Amino acid sequence: MTLQLATKDGSDAGTEVGRDAPLQIKGMTVSYGQKPAVFSVDMTVPAGAMTAIIGPNGAGKSTLLKAALGILKPLAGQTLVFGRTLAESRDRIAYVPQRASVDWDFPTRVIDVVLMGLYPKLGLLGRVRASHRAAATACLSRVGMEDFATRQIGQLSGGQQQRVFLARALAQDADLYLLDEPFAGVDAATEKAIIAVLKALRDAGKTVVAVHHDLSTVPEYFDRVFLINTRKVAEGPVEEAFTIENLQAAYGGRLATAQVDQLNGTLG
Repeated sequence: MTLQLATKDGSDAGTEVGRDAPLQIKGMTVSYGQKPAVFSVDMTVPAGAMTAIIGPNGAGKSTLLKAALGILKPLAGQTLVFGRTLAESRDRIAYVPQRASVDWDFPTRVIDVVLMGLYPKLGLLGRVRASHRAAATACLSRVGMEDFATRQIGQLSGGQQQRVFLARALAQDADLYLLDEPFAGVDAATEKAIIAVLKALRDAGKTVVAVHHDLSTVPEYFDRVFLINTRKVAEGPVEEAFTIENLQAAYGGRLATAQVDQLNGTLG
């Protein structure tokens, strides 16, 4: 596989990178059995940008994100968040998992799911006050779900569930938002609502990183891309790194001719 970087250090001039970057992954290697899923990957995410992690199925996109968060134990590698260790920085991170990985049969109400985002501030035994419920309701309002506050989470549609988990992340008031396939299996209205919230976070100076699979929406949704196929293929601003050459290097024969034609039209 040909490896190509958009820029020498994977960054663009004038953007905060390096030691105090919101997310820096160094030498990350994760293996399932004898086969590495992610091999010696470095990644630096600058502040105030939306970054898409893209690559073919089985390329290690979600694995990289989970290893960076400590959900999976890597064979090697280190994660720094704003220049500090993961343990020192968890209160600055909000994570939205893949919807398919959540047990939606767990009996809890929508408002209680969102209140979970406040637990780092409350503590496990902290008392939930009216002000906390008001904050959680405001987060539901931002994703268009305030009318569902007392509904059981398992009674919602897939798109509605995803909005609720985004509201929980908003309740954390984090500086770094990490999302694993936030648009997978949701309707067009939910996708539009989610991307509007994420762009508002970015515009407020927050940093957003999302595993993403729809190549056609990358230029519209994201500022930066990180291409991976077990190893890093390229990273940088969309206009520099999101090229047919880099996509072919990442996807190889799995990038269909129709996709290439469509992307040529989008990028051309």
